[in-house]
Amino acid sequence: MSIFGSMKTAVSGMNAQANRLSTVSDNIANVNTTGYKAVSTSFSSLVLPSSGGNYNSGGVQTSVRQAVSDQGDISYTTSSTDLAISGDGFFIVQGADGTPVLTRAGDFQKDDEGNLVNAAGFQLMGYSYDSGSPAVVVNGFDGLVPVNVNQEGLTAIASTSGIFKGNLDSGATVESTAANLPSANGTTTTANTKKFSMVAYDTLGNKVMYDFYFTKTSVTTPPPATGTASTWEVSIFRNADAAVGGTTSFPYTSADVGTTQLDFDANGKITNSTGSVNIVDPVTGQTIAMDLSGFTQLGAAFAGTGTPNGQAASPVKDVTIDGDGIVYAKYEDGSTKPLYRIPLANVASPDKLTLMSGNVYSANGQSGVTVTGFPQTNGLGTIKSGALEGSNVDLAGELTEMIEAQRSYTANSKVFQTGSDIMDVLVNLKR
Repeated sequence: MSIFGSMKTAVSGMNAQANRLSTVSDNIANVNTTGYKAVSTSFSSLVLPSSGGNYNSGGVQTSVRQAVSDQGDISYTTSSTDLAISGDGFFIVQGADGTPVLTRAGDFQKDDEGNLVNAAGFQLMGYSYDSGSPAVVVNGFDGLVPVNVNQEGLTAIASTSGIFKGNLDSGATVESTAANLPSANGTTTTANTKKFSMVAYDTLGNKVMYDFYFTKTSVTTPPPATGTASTWEVSIFRNADAAVGGTTSFPYTSADVGTTQLDFDANGKITNSTGSVNIVDPVTGQTIAMDLSGFTQLGAAFAGTGTPNGQAASPVKDVTIDGDGIVYAKYEDGSTKPLYRIPLANVASPDKLTLMSGNVYSANGQSGVTVTGFPQTNGLGTIKSGALEGSNVDLAGELTEMIEAQRSYTANSKVFQTGSDIMDVLVNLKR
């Protein structure tokens, strides 16, 4: 047995307990840090070869473990830009150097430029809707831009497409006189026509109303005679051009801006290959592609509803974020517009990520490569707006760890002190 060996073993034990106290200190200091993940110290023995009746004391070494995959408690706040992840995944953020990193700290607020920045100064990254609905880049961070919620001034979006759907009464009377059809724009339009109206928007955000007229023009009985197939004419006019002072909107001061034919089978389903019509407005210069394929012809009352795209000139009132990570601008008129979609990223072994200052992580060879996806896809969690994920530190457990580390450190120091006393005895033997 070596006295020096036992003293060195005691020193390794004191160093190990000092490392343990360091992790406890970090955990207690960050007990209120948003999205912080607790660290702990693991011990493993170091054994030296021994021979015969002589035992050589070895030592102990430590390694740090991270509880990154353990979910912290979620608490709700009053800020819509506070974000928490319920489930797996990390926000993708970037620091001042522009390098993307991962974090669970979602305490985001607008900076002076309107970018969402958390308490550590990292900018939240997302995909923009400027070029339409974004697609995720699964194996990298390409295409990500800082999420900016500065939406000042008025915004207007012209209508380019729309959906019109509903039901046409199968018991409606057939109009066989061409002069009485709405497309003729005459004064003798049949009373059997059904009218619906829809509002769209021009390039300046002004409302433009269109009148849709549906008229049954024919009925056939296909073999076998289990029902009747019908044809309907659809004519569309500008509401602003309707006649005034009379009992009917006809004749309009301009021709129809769109007309088509809808064919229904014996089951009341549209048989047209497209079931669509283009509104070509000579006043606004717009073309609006209307999808009519959602219409049916059943034995029920007339019903119709239109949902065009576009937006009236309206200021931004608020910004909201849903569980799929879509950032919406909410306008004063109640309409919404998607601005960004926030992705989440994950790795095969989150507990092996490299911890960096600012409560952020980077991938390495032990954690596995980063895989990016949208929330609620491929095992990723849900984003909760107006909520924060707290630290997963157990304060009572950390205080217990601190007491244990203190006692163990004291015990190791006693071993060292005892070895020193034995050395004094050996030295005194020579005197």
